[in-house]
Parts: sequence; structure tokens; C-alpha cells
Amino acid sequence: MDQSTSGVLRRSLNDFLSFELDEAALERLSWRDFGNGLAMARLARADRRELVLYRINANAAADAFLRHEHIGGEFYLVLKGKIADETGEYAKGDLVFLDPASTHTPRAVGETVVLVLWPAGVRLVD
Repeated sequence: MDQSTSGVLRRSLNDFLSFELDEAALERLSWRDFGNGLAMARLARADRRELVLYRINANAAADAFLRHEHIGGEFYLVLKGKIADETGEYAKGDLVFLDPASTHTPRAVGETVVLVLWPAGVRLVD
């Protein structure tokens, strides 16, 4: 299903793509544990551009993610579980783009893994 709302572009890839996570390979990554059920593995970084994986436990704190702004937008692909925010709920296989200067406070629904690209970085906001 396609979804385009103000500031958000979404497309499920499930009708033509299937994938399975290699849990053992995930475990071999270097994870930064934030202590609230949220962990991040940095896959690549160049200047302000960054590619990361987030792993969120099913029992993660509801406020595990802080409200943040996407300076150059944000692309993310839900690899497992669901992500919900002010714009909707996105499940495994959903590719989402949030416009530059957009803000949101995502939360995981169940155990979740998401691949995130920030083309120009991210900044925390109040």
C-alpha cells in the first residue's frame, strides 16, 4: 500500500521483496545500548550522513526514542516489527521517507529492527 501524507512518503515493499534477518550476524555488530530497551549499531558515517540499525526490545520504554528533527530528511526500512509515530504505523517491509526539517517521536510496537539513513544528520528537539 502506498501512503503519501504531508511530510511522509511510504511504500510497502512486501508485494515484491521478502527478506529474513540473520540474527547471528546482528549479534556480531557493535551495538550501543542506551539502557532503555533501545540499541544502535552504526553501519556507516561520512560527515553528517549516517546509516544505522536500531534494535528495540519488545519491553522498551515508551519514550526510548527522543523527539528529533531530520535536518535532511530520514529514510527508514522496517526489517522486523513495527514503528509508530505521529504520522502512522509502519510494519516490516515498509520503506518510509520523512521530509527535511520534519520531527517525530517514534516508538516500537513489539520487538523491532529498523534500518535508518539520515542524509544530513539528526538533532534532538524539545
